[in-house]
Amino acid sequence: MTADFATPYELYASLKTAWSKESATSWSAENPAKGQCSVTSLVTQDIFGGSILKTKTYGGTHFYNLIDGVRWDMTVSQFDRPIPFEDNPATRDEAMADTSESQYQALKRRLGI
Repeated sequence: MTADFATPYELYASLKTAWSKESATSWSAENPAKGQCSVTSLVTQDIFGGSILKTKTYGGTHFYNLIDGVRWDMTVSQFDRPIPFEDNPATRDEAMADTSESQYQALKRRLGI
């Protein structure tokens, strides 16, 4: 069975329980979105299309999505302070270089896609 997400809001609700140590080595129960930005941006693009964007933060490069002209940052909750949004274009290869195929597949599996 494949999960069907009608909106990014529905995906976000599922991501909160799908993120795990399997999808990002820096995951923790206290901060489940930590380290999940690249893998989440890839899966979000798989489902809704759009573009992957990036910005520099105090923690390094952060990835998120642009869907139908709207910025969607599913993992912004990992930060303890506001971050800048430079909205620089990123490629799937750049996002994948920040994760691994096994982490990508783990998140897809936990989401049922």
